[in-house]
Amino acid sequence: MVDEKKEKEKKAKKIAPYKPGKMCPKCGSRMGEHSDRVSCGKCGYAEFKARK
Repeated sequence: MVDEKKEKEKKAKKIAPYKPGKMCPKCGSRMGEHSDRVSCGKCGYAEFKARK
């Protein structure tokens, strides 16, 4: 019975659509996009966006 409940909860969760992003040139993982920079959470590499 407990397993059935967990299965229903898993099915109810919605997955966010894939958003292509920039890949890290150092380690190859996907980089997180922030308002002022693009940074890698795995190795710490960051590229800063130009100010307008």
